[in-house]
Amino acid sequence: MAGLHHPDAADIELVDVLAALGHPVRLEAARTLADGRERFCGEVVPDVPKSSMTHHWRVLRESGVIRQRPDGRRLYLALRRADIDARFPGLLDVLLAASSPRPSP
Repeated sequence: MAGLHHPDAADIELVDVLAALGHPVRLEAARTLADGRERFCGEVVPDVPKSSMTHHWRVLRESGVIRQRPDGRRLYLALRRADIDARFPGLLDVLLAASSPRPSP
């Protein structure tokens, strides 16, 4: 897990954030992380198989939406709200408040 790519805050692109959060599973994960608490992967979207979530975590991480931190056998996640708010003020509030259907794997 060493070498996880997290873009610098200045390199977060609007199109990447919108593409990442355009999928219902990833939007639901961001909503869960919006309270500011760091969580391990399995507790964010527990109803989606781990094999499916691996791809979703990579998309969210590489777009700059989340930060992943390995700790032993667990991978912890946190929403990069401060970074996204600094680049695109109010964007997360709008996206996270939007209604969407329940996620499917």
